[in-house]
Amino acid sequence: MVGSPVLLIAIPLLAAFLIPLLGMIWKELVRIIPGLVLAYMMILSASLLYYVLENGPIIEVLAGWRPPIGINLVFSPFTGFLATIMTFLGFIVWLYSYRFKRNVEFEPSKKYFIFLMMLVAGSVGIVLTGDIFNQFVFIEIVGISAYALTAFYTGRNAAEASFKYLLMGSLSASALLIAIAIIYSQLGTLNMADIADNIHLMDPRFKVIAMILFIVGLGIEAEIFPLNGWAPDAYTEAPGPIGAAFAGIVVKAGVYAMVRMVFTLFDVSGAVDFLLIIGLITLIIAETTALRQEQLKRMLAYSSIGQMGLVFVAFGIGTTEGIFAALFLMLNHAIIKPLLFFSGSYLVFNSKDKKISEMNGLGKYMPMTAAFFALGSFAIVGLPPFAGFWSKLSILTAAANEGMLLIIALILMVSVVEIVYYFRVVNRIYFFKFDKVTSVVPHKPRINAVIAMAVLGILILVIGFYPDAVTGVLHQASDDLQNTQQYINNVLSVGQTLTN
Repeated sequence: MVGSPVLLIAIPLLAAFLIPLLGMIWKELVRIIPGLVLAYMMILSASLLYYVLENGPIIEVLAGWRPPIGINLVFSPFTGFLATIMTFLGFIVWLYSYRFKRNVEFEPSKKYFIFLMMLVAGSVGIVLTGDIFNQFVFIEIVGISAYALTAFYTGRNAAEASFKYLLMGSLSASALLIAIAIIYSQLGTLNMADIADNIHLMDPRFKVIAMILFIVGLGIEAEIFPLNGWAPDAYTEAPGPIGAAFAGIVVKAGVYAMVRMVFTLFDVSGAVDFLLIIGLITLIIAETTALRQEQLKRMLAYSSIGQMGLVFVAFGIGTTEGIFAALFLMLNHAIIKPLLFFSGSYLVFNSKDKKISEMNGLGKYMPMTAAFFALGSFAIVGLPPFAGFWSKLSILTAAANEGMLLIIALILMVSVVEIVYYFRVVNRIYFFKFDKVTSVVPHKPRINAVIAMAVLGILILVIGFYPDAVTGVLHQASDDLQNTQQYINNVLSVGQTLTN
């Protein structure tokens, strides 16, 4: 066999603890080891995904205790698809981060890469675990890592953003713990498949209360309105590559947890409709707020929130086509938004305030970086022939098939707003005159950053010109999410146990 899903969690956590010791031998190992580990995780995850697409889900039993008593990991087309995205982006973020700031010394870089490893490991754990309490533990690992990375630059604004994130994260943790306690008191189990199999036995009042608490707790992680107040500050104050990690990895884990809860755990009527409504509200408010932003990273942050709102709209359609469209959008967002954060971080590298008005004429002095930002902008708004076009078209098609004309109209209206604020930035970069007084001093990216951005740019073009390269995986992943009974049967019968 190709390996075990356990390694996707155990190895990065072990590496995070060993990095300080290895750094005592040779300081450069602090930067090299994370790259080697993330490259291995990416290859292993892709290999496992190929295996499950051909042979069915892998149910990994830990410590010999079978579900529902013991802890298990579920590597299926749906979870494997997300885990592969996360490990790939973790490697790309590492590649871009390598010497991102030339003046970052050994101690800060050590902390940075330790927390990056924990962030990726925790996010993968959220997706793969089959146990709600362990999912809570992984959410806390991601949270602690994210708080530390948000405050990485140690300035007052960074500390304030991190503290705000911490407060919201504490609220999330409290809500989740109470929800878990309610479910355990009612059903006597923490296993997701066992909960799904017995949820009909739960008192309806406690069921609704638990679901509301889950929505509050997971909604903070998934950036849904009005629980996303932490996100703009965190994206703005965190280092540029960490903003990409938040958008491409952390939020995807939160969305997964929310969707798994709605589609698999609970059988509450109207839950899918709730996703549609809250997704629309989040989409409209975030995109209109992005239009008013003067700082580039805050604009990208609100844009990311809006995209997550659109993902929930697609999930809220509730059909096979809607779920397929949601997963397609999650994939495209995971490659497009990091490209925007990567290129944008270099465009405002020497700016203190990171304002859009300081980017005048940079296209002439930073042609490659500006081209990457323009490519990301065209893709995220859904222009053909870029990747984002197909996911937006899939959402509109899914809504049209259900006769949701109002939803289509609102999505198109918000898309116009999105086009306005992204094209406003591109216009400044290419068609405004560079001013030595008001424009930011250009800072060309290092070769490793160029490679990271080029890989994402190529993926955007490949998916744009040949979407069938990924649609097969997306169809299997969407079918996997919808087939709750198959998930229950696979886990409770242990399915295929993959051993080393």
